[in-house]
Amino acid sequence: MRLHKEGRKRLQKLMLIQGVSQRDLAQAIGWSSHSYLGRILRGTVSVIDTDAAARIAHHFEVGVDDLFLVEASSDSRQSGKQKAS
Repeated sequence: MRLHKEGRKRLQKLMLIQGVSQRDLAQAIGWSSHSYLGRILRGTVSVIDTDAAARIAHHFEVGVDDLFLVEASSDSRQSGKQKAS
C-alpha cells in the first residue's frame, strides 16, 4: 500500500489531534522502533505493508482507504494485460 501526500497529511493531523507521538503509534501497531514511521511521515518511504496500514487505520478508527492507496503490483497488471489479449 502507498501512503499518498494527502494521506500523510491526514495521518499527521490525526496524530496531532489525538496527541499520539511517532513512538506511541509505532508501539501501538506493534513496531519496536518509531524510525520507520518517521520516514513514512516525512515521505522518504511511501510504501507500507497491508497489515501495518490496517493497524494504523484501526488505531485511528478510520478506513484504510482514507490514508492509503491500494496499488496493483506490476506482475498483476501484466497478467491482466495478457488475459485481455
